[in-house]
Amino acid sequence: MPTLPAPSESPEPRDVTPVTLTTDRTVLRPWRTEDLPAFAELNADREVMRHFPTTLDRAQSDAVAERLRNHMRKHGFGPWALEIPGVTPFAGFVGLMRVGFDAPFVPAVEIGWRLARPWWGKGYASEAARAAARFAFDVLQLDELVSFTAPANARSRAVMTRIGMRHCPDEDFLHPLIPPGHRLRRHVLYRLSAEELARATPA
Repeated sequence: MPTLPAPSESPEPRDVTPVTLTTDRTVLRPWRTEDLPAFAELNADREVMRHFPTTLDRAQSDAVAERLRNHMRKHGFGPWALEIPGVTPFAGFVGLMRVGFDAPFVPAVEIGWRLARPWWGKGYASEAARAAARFAFDVLQLDELVSFTAPANARSRAVMTRIGMRHCPDEDFLHPLIPPGHRLRRHVLYRLSAEELARATPA
């Protein structure tokens, strides 16, 4: 799952029109103001945020949403708001973000997700992540995506595996935005190519 972008990764937006992606069950769309209360509820959930340093209050959550929206306005892609038509207008986010900290694997574009608990275990994250990855390879013409999380985050790692990502143990790292000694500082790194995505995508 994505780590919050560094403050330096929140430049003034250029107002690139973001795209909307659709799958059989989901819509990955630009953010709306009405998403903010549900996003704040998600970020205040201790179980959702178990593998992040802390939960977020409403002001912090709104600030994160604004950074994500700015990334999308600047680049034309980002962590899209995830809608499940006929089920919920906002389930969380899934998408792409330029990695905003220094690490041996940077520069890179990360694929990540964060869903509210009612939508866990139903395949929505994997379905939407495949669409985001296809966009990265087919439209953005990226060679590779990365994803990273704390080693104990089994749910997120399972999504990474389902969409074809491979763990690169030699590239596991200490996250520079998490303080030394913190239980979540060590992160595992996964990589994904277009060929790996294709092999893992159901026919």
